[in-house]
Amino acid sequence: MAGDEKQQDEPVTFRDRRKVDPETGEARPQETGAAEQAAPAGDGTDQIVDPVAGPADGVDPEVEKLTAEVAERTADLQRVTAEYANYRRRADRDREQTQLAAKVSFVSDLLTVLDDFERAEQHGDLTGAFKSAADKVGGVLTKLGLEPFGAEGELFDPQRHEAVQHEPAEGSGPTVTVLSAVLRRGYRISDRVLRPAMVTVQDRPEAEVSPEARAEAAEGGTDPAGGDAGPGTGEPENPA
Repeated sequence: MAGDEKQQDEPVTFRDRRKVDPETGEARPQETGAAEQAAPAGDGTDQIVDPVAGPADGVDPEVEKLTAEVAERTADLQRVTAEYANYRRRADRDREQTQLAAKVSFVSDLLTVLDDFERAEQHGDLTGAFKSAADKVGGVLTKLGLEPFGAEGELFDPQRHEAVQHEPAEGSGPTVTVLSAVLRRGYRISDRVLRPAMVTVQDRPEAEVSPEARAEAAEGGTDPAGGDAGPGTGEPENPA
């Protein structure tokens, strides 16, 4: 009985959990307990750290180190590439010069043989097997780049021609010096003269010089107005 009376004396409490106040129609504020439970969640969200983000100053020492290493390796590669390109150019130039020197040495020893072939042909003795051998030798030397020069009517070039006789022009007016006769052919490989042509020269009026002779002179660097008509820059020598 005493227990029943105690239960009847305790007041009955009802908790209104409605979110809207029925009298005012306004939303009720959340309970303090719920706010306290939600607060830690919000604090946890604010403390999330971006794993990609760098230090507070925005510069990652590791990234800076790698960037410097890449720049250094790139500079090394560019330097090595430039050095190799220069080496290739020097090697190619040296190889070409060595090949040219070998050709010049070999062909120079055969120039007197070509002179013998030419004299035999002038006398009508270059026939049969002798002519066949001469043609083969000439073909080989041509493949090596040997070129003959020196023909009557060409403009005189002291760098390519050796004048042994000089005939002055008759009359007055502008003249040029041309080859009047070729006593011995000259030969060259590329721009290197192996042997100058032995010639006699004559001064002639400019109007008598052919366009072909002028073109040949321009290619060889000769002044069409003429020049010294002798070996090098001297006067021609009379044949003994």
